[in-house]
Amino acid sequence: MTESLTSTKAPRVGWSLAACIGLLVVSNVVANRLLPSWAVIPWNLTVAGALIVLAIRVGGRSAAQLGLSRAALPSGLRWGGGAAGLVLVVYLIGAAIPSTRSLFEDSRVDGSLIGSLAQALLWVPLGTVVIEEVAFRGVLPALFAVRWGRIRGNFASAVLFGLWHVLPAWRINTANPIFREALPGTPGQITAIVLGVVATAIAGLFLSWLRDRSGSLLAPVMLHTATNGFGYIVGWMVQYGPG
Repeated sequence: MTESLTSTKAPRVGWSLAACIGLLVVSNVVANRLLPSWAVIPWNLTVAGALIVLAIRVGGRSAAQLGLSRAALPSGLRWGGGAAGLVLVVYLIGAAIPSTRSLFEDSRVDGSLIGSLAQALLWVPLGTVVIEEVAFRGVLPALFAVRWGRIRGNFASAVLFGLWHVLPAWRINTANPIFREALPGTPGQITAIVLGVVATAIAGLFLSWLRDRSGSLLAPVMLHTATNGFGYIVGWMVQYGPG
């Protein structure tokens, strides 16, 4: 399903890779520490576009090698839709079981249904998912693969994906009552960050597999959106919904 990521070697792939990683480091700090919330989406979409341009114009990668081929969209839709549906089923089962229901009691969930839907359908896909999937399942694996091959390129991208979540996970141990009790204080915060980095790196490997298997970036985009976005909707149902 996928075009070889190691074909059509580009002499400037090293420069493209360095520029992309540098841009992502700057973007991570800017988006998480400097920008007002309303500016995050346009900033992240602009950075995602710049990464694609760097990979294609400087690194010599093709749209297909980044998972952006139109021909692969039907496959991406099938794989992504199936994965997203499975996530929804798991979340609904988890919300129905008393022992796991409290996992959805997250302080980041908006008290209004409209606010939760906006988080799930707007802020998650456009403010988070697009830049992360373009970067860590599209651009970086394609560039790493030129020197290291596809598998090692996916591993390297997954490690960077984990590190990308250090700042977003900075206060994650205070967002949920279970985490606040299990991981209190500074040691709990450090533990939560480490666990978050490891967990997202592992998730990154699976998302890379899904992208390679489907041939399209659409598949991990859909799964990533479902994993984060459905959490807001089910969290609203658990905390504020009827009954």
